[in-house]
Amino acid sequence: MGGRRIVERVRDALAEAVRDVVLVANEPALFADLHLPTRGDRTPGLGAIGGIETALRWAMEMGRPGALCVACDMPFVSPALLREIATRAGSGDADAVVPESGGRRGFEPLCAWYSAACLPAVERALASGDRSLAALVDAVRAERIPLADVRRFGEPDVIFLNVNTPDDHRRALRIAENA
Repeated sequence: MGGRRIVERVRDALAEAVRDVVLVANEPALFADLHLPTRGDRTPGLGAIGGIETALRWAMEMGRPGALCVACDMPFVSPALLREIATRAGSGDADAVVPESGGRRGFEPLCAWYSAACLPAVERALASGDRSLAALVDAVRAERIPLADVRRFGEPDVIFLNVNTPDDHRRALRIAENA
């Protein structure tokens, strides 16, 4: 999009919002050209919850309170919204900070901050075979950023657009052309 890969757009948005950006992926070698510290999924093949587990273990190793986790296929994620999530994470008692959306879940678990205190809930979910991020968010003390607040940073359908299909890609290209 505009000569840049979607993952580069996400990296740049995160770099505007937080001090350290780390890439967690099933196959980190595919992203070596991003010049980011990378972590391979601790247990490959678990999907997004496996990535969150890896990110939280990294955070604990680094003495960090948690991790801001963003899917690498959200080309229009807002740096200002990411800063808001990080600010709320640093000033509250929640184990997770999750923005609301108009999506099927009503919130965006792949654009959220998770405290290292969520790790036991992640481990329980993995042990039970439940990889649902909605169930994970429900299992921890989550602060939801109201949809009205999210809208201050842009249209949620654009901010949280995941490019997973050719139709999604065409829509993203149209949005980028009109931006």
